[in-house]
Amino acid sequence: MNATGVLLHTNLGRAPLGVERTEGYSNLELDLANGRRGSRSGHAASLLARACGAEDALVVNNGAAAVLLVVASLASGRDVVVSRGELIEIGGGFRIPEVLASSGARLAEVGTTNRTRVVDYSRATTDATALLLKVHPSNYRMTGFTESVGVDALAQLGPPVVCDLGSGLLDAACPWLPSGPPPWLADEPAVAQTLRAGAALVTFSGDKLLGGPQAGIIAGRADLVAACARHPLARALRPGGLVLAVLQDVAMAYLRRDAGEVLPFWRMATTPTGALESRASALGSGTVVACESVTGGGTLPGVTLPSFGVAFDGDVTPALRRGRPPVIARVDEGRTVCDLRTVLPEQDEVLAKALP
Repeated sequence: MNATGVLLHTNLGRAPLGVERTEGYSNLELDLANGRRGSRSGHAASLLARACGAEDALVVNNGAAAVLLVVASLASGRDVVVSRGELIEIGGGFRIPEVLASSGARLAEVGTTNRTRVVDYSRATTDATALLLKVHPSNYRMTGFTESVGVDALAQLGPPVVCDLGSGLLDAACPWLPSGPPPWLADEPAVAQTLRAGAALVTFSGDKLLGGPQAGIIAGRADLVAACARHPLARALRPGGLVLAVLQDVAMAYLRRDAGEVLPFWRMATTPTGALESRASALGSGTVVACESVTGGGTLPGVTLPSFGVAFDGDVTPALRRGRPPVIARVDEGRTVCDLRTVLPEQDEVLAKALP
């Protein structure tokens, strides 16, 4: 049980899944209409494409794989233009320059660490340029004397614009939430709007903010998606049937506009603080405290969500971890805090029995 307050906790599997697919067979690669062999991209990927307004989509096994497959398929032996301020490294040593080198593409750095203008991209764009790549920093935030170029301006320069968004916010309007987008999503780029701004392809996560299993999604122009699907790496990077089955359910939740109710991530993220405080009081153990949660998983750096939980003096996390089920909490200023934002209401009774 995750009581850390980190919604997308990497060590705990990131997004909690609210669906189970463990029985029987599926039409993973069977076209039910004609009885012939089909494509595993024809189910979850097509639904995700519809949900974000893309012509087509392809699912691979994680976000790094999505970036690698795109540049290997579309830019091997050619230049990929990237701002120096976006040559990032995220968890596990995933570095954009090394991914480009592994793909066979050549990196063309432009601008400076803190300021890159459209003229920098324009000067670097030649006949050898295959792609203009924008990379969302994901797990850090740069403030102060900064400048970057929007997708709409880059799209006017000619070469296809590819945006690695990292997290998978499908639509900035959040039509699956009755109250609309929460304020903590204000600066997060979304897939649908990035495509409408002129991006040829967008890569994003299947778990971070999307709320599904770990996967990488490539979405955008049908011809470019098809080129990625034809590349030999596509087979090596493809996900298994269980991941695709869960992603299909996730995509359907967005298309039905009930993802806010069905997907545990959105249920947790949008729970009002008053409800969390009432649940903390009802546990009958520890001291009810106001605290702060984070989305985690390399998303929304510096953004916190107000929350409530219960606190205990000292570090009691070893005892909590030995419980059945193990409860994972956090230690803050000499106290153990169990943050209820990452605990579903139906888990409260079990949590109450596990507390000191």
